[in-house]
Amino acid sequence: MIVLRGICLALLLSLPVAPAWGKVVATEFDAERNRVIALVLSRQLPAQHFSHKAIDDTLSQSAFTLYLKSMDPQKRFLLRQDVEQLGAFSRHIDDELRQGRLLLPEAAAAILKERIQQVQSLAEELLAGSFDPWRDESIELDPKKEEFAAGWDDLRDRWRRFLKMQIINRYLELDDERIAAAAKAAADKGQNSAAATTAPASQDRVYDAELWREAQEKIRKSNQRYFQRLLREDPQEYYNRYFNAVTQAYDPHSTYMPPAGKEDFDIHMSGSLEGIGALLKEEDGFIKVVRVIPGSAAARQGQLHAEDTILQVAEADGEPVDLIEMRIREAVGHIRGPKGTVVRLTVRKPDGAKLVIPLVRDVVQIEDSFVKSMVLDTEAGAKIGYLRIPSFYRDFDGERKGEGARNVADDVRAELSQLQGQKIQGLIVDLRNNGGGSLSDAVDVSGLFIASGPVVQVKNAQGQVRLLEDTDPAVVYTGPLVVLVNQFSASASEIFAGALQDYGRALIIGGRSTHGKGTVQALVDLNRNLPLLQLKQFEDLGALKVTIQKFYRVNGDSTQFRGVVPDVVLPDLLGHLESGEQYLEHALPWDRVPPAAHESWRGPSFIAKDVQRKAGEHLAASKQFATIRDEAEKARARSADTRMRLVLDDIRQRKKEIKQSVEVRQHGGLGANDPEAAEIGAEGEASGTRQEQGPDAWRSEVGKDPYVHEASLLLGLSRNSRGVAGAVK
Repeated sequence: MIVLRGICLALLLSLPVAPAWGKVVATEFDAERNRVIALVLSRQLPAQHFSHKAIDDTLSQSAFTLYLKSMDPQKRFLLRQDVEQLGAFSRHIDDELRQGRLLLPEAAAAILKERIQQVQSLAEELLAGSFDPWRDESIELDPKKEEFAAGWDDLRDRWRRFLKMQIINRYLELDDERIAAAAKAAADKGQNSAAATTAPASQDRVYDAELWREAQEKIRKSNQRYFQRLLREDPQEYYNRYFNAVTQAYDPHSTYMPPAGKEDFDIHMSGSLEGIGALLKEEDGFIKVVRVIPGSAAARQGQLHAEDTILQVAEADGEPVDLIEMRIREAVGHIRGPKGTVVRLTVRKPDGAKLVIPLVRDVVQIEDSFVKSMVLDTEAGAKIGYLRIPSFYRDFDGERKGEGARNVADDVRAELSQLQGQKIQGLIVDLRNNGGGSLSDAVDVSGLFIASGPVVQVKNAQGQVRLLEDTDPAVVYTGPLVVLVNQFSASASEIFAGALQDYGRALIIGGRSTHGKGTVQALVDLNRNLPLLQLKQFEDLGALKVTIQKFYRVNGDSTQFRGVVPDVVLPDLLGHLESGEQYLEHALPWDRVPPAAHESWRGPSFIAKDVQRKAGEHLAASKQFATIRDEAEKARARSADTRMRLVLDDIRQRKKEIKQSVEVRQHGGLGANDPEAAEIGAEGEASGTRQEQGPDAWRSEVGKDPYVHEASLLLGLSRNSRGVAGAVK
């Protein structure tokens, strides 16, 4: 992120997120204060937002749809008649904001609370009865494919199936735990180690009625806690979600930040990262990982990744707490904790694989968040440089204090000097999972690889376009260059990749496109005009994070929505995921401005058709990429099949198939770079992590990485590459 003219601009992957560190601060409910917030938002949003969109009936309808989704994301409480009743407010949100008469959140809170109480009684009644694990029926897992329940009987049946699914899943977890405990006991007694660690095949396991009753009782207690949590929700949350629905009707990166949320943003800017080190978001009633912070406890452990869903959290060996439909601030409160304590996250991977990830809460290990490099030897005897840039970081606080502050541009320059001292003949820059960072450093790092010229164009809300240029004619590295990206390369990393592609300076390879976040957000303090309005008594109102600018490449194309499309598209295990700007509601559209005058690169470069043809030959002959394609197709099919049969053996078999897919990836050498893969032990717990392997484990991973292998092969196709070729040894 950067500071420009006194305004804080967020250039990271700015989804509605909360960092899993810091402390939770409650906001006291005050109806008058909410009316003031509504008034301030109604003035600030149209004035400050890039689109200057009016708050009118059309925007009201969009905001209402978002608000309804935030109220009951899984469609397990509201009936169709409730939605119709609330629909009377759908075109009047604009009037409510301007007049300070906030009727919708008040009505919504009353209806939802009544339904929660009714469903609580229903769930208790159902869980006091029996469930048939063999009855052949199914449940829809994707709420987007479901309508709100037509009536009470429909809702009752929906909850009966949901509770049955919970019981089956808990039963299978208990069964795995029982098998693991028996194996450990046998091993402790000195029995044959192979026999002791071999669990019975799924089809050989005998149904245990007592274990089923235990699972049902655990689900009963878990649901008691769940409903108690819902019923004690702070009334202010209904208003915060209301304000947020209005801001996100402008675009997904514009959000209302209550005082506690603003505090989290300040913590994020300062780099005080005590906890697990992950940015989280609330989506359809689930807590999802947006990004893992380089150098954090989660990054060092190695198994938590973007797009993972955190289902449960437990302290060490404590009873897990269900996070489904928990508000993000409360969920983060469970995940946070003192340094050195253990938290166990039950996580569902994007393809359905489920595992328990133990993490030791810690502060960020700074060295792990900085640029790293190494030299790779190819089979042809060439030396290839590998440079990993985890983010475009800059220590603004250290600069203000006059301390020895680091920034990514200086660090990349130093690493390039070191690599060239080892006589490298080609370079791979790895931007995978780089969520962005400092705009100025994206420009400066680009300048290390090109002569002076424009790097990015920025357009403001008034339509004015300005160029950000590299003014230094010196080029630090002039050799062949390949840049690795994926769908989690966002913002500043897209500026870097797009600029080098436009100059013809580098070959960009990776998945179908980068993330596509080409917008800038400013943090507006909602308290700043209160004295002028004679409303100072209502502090603190929080802040508005609002989109004010868009990025454009040197060629004039926006990076917004479409991202950067690689020159060579490689198979991607997560290619099936609906992840990226284009899948976000109300995302600003792609557009373009006139291209900026620039001089194309005249050094080593690539002929696109030749490279694409050769890459096709490599991929056709690669066993690793064949495995990636096969597993990606299986994951795509699993993601598309959102209807689950509620039969015990069917769900057991489904879990077995997912586990087998994970093992195939591990044995195929994909585990170190597979965001879904984890070595799953008998209890479904992640093991063999990078943290356990030591601080230099990343070097071994790079050597096994099929994408790095492909990059090294393609480097040899550069014109004037002087014989750089061959796979990494």
